[in-house]
This record gives sequence, structure tokens and C-alpha cells, in this order.
Amino acid sequence: MKRVVVLIDGYNVYHAIDINPTWHKYKWLNYAKLAQLFIPKTDKVEAMYYFTALATWMPDKMARHRLFIRTTELQGVNIVYGLFKVRDKFCTNCKTWYKAHEEKQTDVNIATYLFRLAVEDRYDKALILSGDSDLVPAIKEVRATFPNKQVGVIIPIGRRSEELKLISDFYMRMKEKHLRDSRFPESIDLGAGQTLECPQSWRVPPQTEPPTA
Repeated sequence: MKRVVVLIDGYNVYHAIDINPTWHKYKWLNYAKLAQLFIPKTDKVEAMYYFTALATWMPDKMARHRLFIRTTELQGVNIVYGLFKVRDKFCTNCKTWYKAHEEKQTDVNIATYLFRLAVEDRYDKALILSGDSDLVPAIKEVRATFPNKQVGVIIPIGRRSEELKLISDFYMRMKEKHLRDSRFPESIDLGAGQTLECPQSWRVPPQTEPPTA
């Protein structure tokens, strides 16, 4: 039986889903259930980590994100926070500078956890849900330092990530069927009359009836 840790690049998966409006309902995603679809039943999940950051300057989005984080924690997933920093960027079209928020620390946090958990001998296989090529050096280093451990990647839907595929021990592709089978129910029963409700903008659109003659 192989011990497995799962490292989830939250925004990388989120932005992959966000590209296609028909996939927006999968933002209400049970990552613990999703990861299990890629892990053999003979293996044992030791821990899961969800790496993210809060967009504090957008209260509505942050509220939805906090709700999602709470549902994710209820599945036994550990949350690791990075942050956003403001950067000056230049628009080549309008020839002006503007302020932009950039997510920072997520790839560094994933790399740090990947190496530290290997040093602590917490896993035989690490499974990374990301298509971010910035993780290539970390994966290379762990594979070189710990040749008896495996590092695999799950490429988010719609992404290619050739570099990650080439340097990992194995890779798998996330498909819509995986997202469909891993979505939280619209309402999550917490017991004692309490529920967690899917944000309205992430709900499954109601089915429209065909016009009658």
C-alpha cells in the first residue's frame, strides 16, 4: 500500500474551470472526492492540502471563497494560504500603467510542502493538481533527492502543461466527467438544522422545457 499526499493548486484549477462558462458549476468542487478518482483503492491518502489566497479587495468573491474553503475543510483538507500583492503593469494597447493584483507564494508553498513532507517521509507518492510549470524545479529536485518516491500531476481540464508531463513520474488529465462526479450537492447538511448552500452563481442552471406545439 502506497502512502499518498495530495497538493492542490486552488487558483490554477479554478482558472481552468473559469475559462468555459458551462464549467462554472464545477467551482463548487469537492477536491477530496476528485482526488480519490485518481488514486488506486490499494493506496492510502495520508493528507490533502489546498493552496490558495483571499482576494480581500473583492468582498463578494472573497465571501464565496470563504464559504468554499469551509466546505473543503469539512472534507479533511488542510488549507495553506498565500497572498496577493499589488504590482504596477504597463498596458501596451493604451500605453498607460495600471495596478494589478498578483497571487504570490502558492507555487513556493507547494514546493516547500512537497520537499518537507518528503524529508519527513510522509508519503510514497505525491499527487499535484496543477498545470503550473513553475513547479518543474521543485518536482525535479524531489525526484533527484528521493528516488524511491514518486511525484505525479493531474493536469486541470483544458490545460496542456507539457513541461510538467515530461518531468513527472506519471500524469493524468482532469476531464469533465471527473468534475461532474466530484461536485458538492447544492445544499450540504451540517446537522442540527444547519446547511451550507452553493453560491447562486455556481449553481447548476435550471433545465429549460422544450417549447410545446
